[in-house]
Amino acid sequence: MRLLLFGCSGFVGRELVPQLLACGHQLTIVSRKRIGDFPRPPKEGQLFFLQMDPSDPETWQRNSLLKALAEAEGVVNLTGEPIAERRWTPRHLKKIENSRLETTKELVEAMQRLRKPPRVLVNASAVGYYGTSRTAEFNEASPSGQDFLAQLCSRWETLAQGKPRSTRLLIVRFGIVLAPGGGALGKMLPVFKAGLGGPIGKGDQWMSWIHRTDLCRIIVEALENRTWLGVVNAVAPSPVLMTNFSSELGKVLGRPTVLPVPGPILKIFLGDGASVVLEGQRVVSKRLQQLGFSFKYPDLNDALSAATTITTDK
Repeated sequence: MRLLLFGCSGFVGRELVPQLLACGHQLTIVSRKRIGDFPRPPKEGQLFFLQMDPSDPETWQRNSLLKALAEAEGVVNLTGEPIAERRWTPRHLKKIENSRLETTKELVEAMQRLRKPPRVLVNASAVGYYGTSRTAEFNEASPSGQDFLAQLCSRWETLAQGKPRSTRLLIVRFGIVLAPGGGALGKMLPVFKAGLGGPIGKGDQWMSWIHRTDLCRIIVEALENRTWLGVVNAVAPSPVLMTNFSSELGKVLGRPTVLPVPGPILKIFLGDGASVVLEGQRVVSKRLQQLGFSFKYPDLNDALSAATTITTDK
């Protein structure tokens, strides 16, 4: 299958791209940043790159991008500025919004103009769609929340739903992705390895997590399996409290976890973005159960062990 990939040059793409290549797909990666290193594809002519900003309407006037879209049988749209890596200044909030909304808007409008649009669109979203809660449990049928992230995810998904009628759509709501070299775990590892780690905030907030390998397997399945459509929560079967997550990470690393990170300290660095980590939500996936998806890492200890072992080996 010929695939056009947006937002796949970073943390998730580092594993998704090799998985797709191993399955025999032909890939064109679109990124506004300089493309990082990827493994050599098994076949010559299997991997291509376009360095351009897909959130810029002028980008979509370029023949190279329109040609790649017209030839694509499937599209993966994971584009989005990181949510919780810096303070939410007005300028950064605009980047968070535009990177998701403008890219998806331009992509869908371009797909609508094609005589033969791609057969499938896999579009990212996040469990932030549900808002935050310390008591409620959310699944794919739960309504959206009212905070900034919930409304952003709702708008993002609405834009994706404007795809052509003939294009199958699967929206993947990401949980907290665990893997070496990036994401939440990548930022926590140095602190925990130094023996200075512990629960963030009060520790009673839920973490709905997934190992990156399983997330990528979900995306691959969504592309290849025609019965997959609608919305799935990309989360492992068992959400955990932050206290339990910190304890498990400490056990895996053989380090103490007795020094909690106070919420006010985190807010100094992240501002309003700290709410993503401090409040959390308990999210499960009924759809993945119905679809018969089998996790490689359903257990948190196994997921953390795999991620930290890979990191050490590197």
